[in-house]
Amino acid sequence: MKIAIPTRANAVDDHFGHCESYSIFTIGENKNIEGTETLASPQGCGCKSNIASVLQDKDVTIMLAGNMGTGALNILTKHGIKVYRGCSGDVTELVNDFLNGNVTDSGEGCNHHEEGHQCTHH
Repeated sequence: MKIAIPTRANAVDDHFGHCESYSIFTIGENKNIEGTETLASPQGCGCKSNIASVLQDKDVTIMLAGNMGTGALNILTKHGIKVYRGCSGDVTELVNDFLNGNVTDSGEGCNHHEEGHQCTHH
């Protein structure tokens, strides 16, 4: 299993698509972290970039993220990536919390994406 997290300075970036990079964690059968990889983030809006297909090609099936609009969520879902929104904090601690069953999707999207589908930085 592979988990991707939008990252800025080893913490979950609050806004998918504007992150510095994606941290990709490879998880073994015993729910332990077997490896990590850093993937540079394409510049621009996450919902318009090819990041979903790139992550899918890397066998990512889960994304732990801070916030994202419905467009980005739909694209990731179409690429077989289950998204958990509302995450924050240190990325390694977050992965361990997820593996221990302590992470759920907040169900909240980024509302400013809905009007005219414009991506702006907070």
